[in-house]
Amino acid sequence: QVQLVESGGGWVQAGGSLRLSCAASGRTFSSYCMGWFRQAPGKEREFVAAISWSGGSTYYADSVKGRFTISRDNAKNTVYLQMNSLKPEDTAVYYCAATSLYAITEYEYDFWGQGTQVTVSS
Repeated sequence: QVQLVESGGGWVQAGGSLRLSCAASGRTFSSYCMGWFRQAPGKEREFVAAISWSGGSTYYADSVKGRFTISRDNAKNTVYLQMNSLKPEDTAVYYCAATSLYAITEYEYDFWGQGTQVTVSS
């Protein structure tokens, strides 16, 4: 069982940056691949980024590639999402999730945080 708590969301102007954090409970954090997803109003939840168990492999949605960076610190049981050059279309609730697989579809993730709101104004 893993409990996930996101933080770092907020309001930012277009072109700005935010860093999201997701703190995980438990001693087995390094045995999970981690992902970030987001859900905008009226839209389905979509994949944003994933990182492998050790952090050696990452994968991004095309919409955020080159602007967002996912990283993790297994000693701190935390995964991060650095978001730069933010656009209004990045506005959404951002969720972190954990899976024993290296996956990009939400159905493969077993544990989810409660989400944190990111609002980007134009």
